[in-house]
Amino acid sequence: QVQLVESGGGSVQAGGSLRLSCTASGRSLVGYNMAWFRQAPGKEREFVAGRMMGEGGKTYADSVKGRFTISRDNTMNAIYLQMNELKPEDTAVYYCNADTIPSGSHWYPGNYWGQGTQVTVSS
Repeated sequence: QVQLVESGGGSVQAGGSLRLSCTASGRSLVGYNMAWFRQAPGKEREFVAGRMMGEGGKTYADSVKGRFTISRDNTMNAIYLQMNELKPEDTAVYYCNADTIPSGSHWYPGNYWGQGTQVTVSS
């Protein structure tokens, strides 16, 4: 089993930045594809960014491409999401996901979720 805990959410003004962290316990993340998803009020959960295991590539949703960066630190058993140039439409609960299934530009979620962290962007 993998337990995931997100942190780093908060409230910022449009144009600001936040860095989300997701730390894991129970098992190493080395062998897992990892991703961030988000869910805005009244909307379905959507894929944001994914990072394949090992030296694999990164994939971003079109809505965040060029503004968000996903990274992972296997020594810390963690992944991160650097979010720059935030917009009000980025407001959502952000979730870390492990064992994600790559599929083009929209990955399918795996079995392991964190509890989520709220990001609120004001105009």
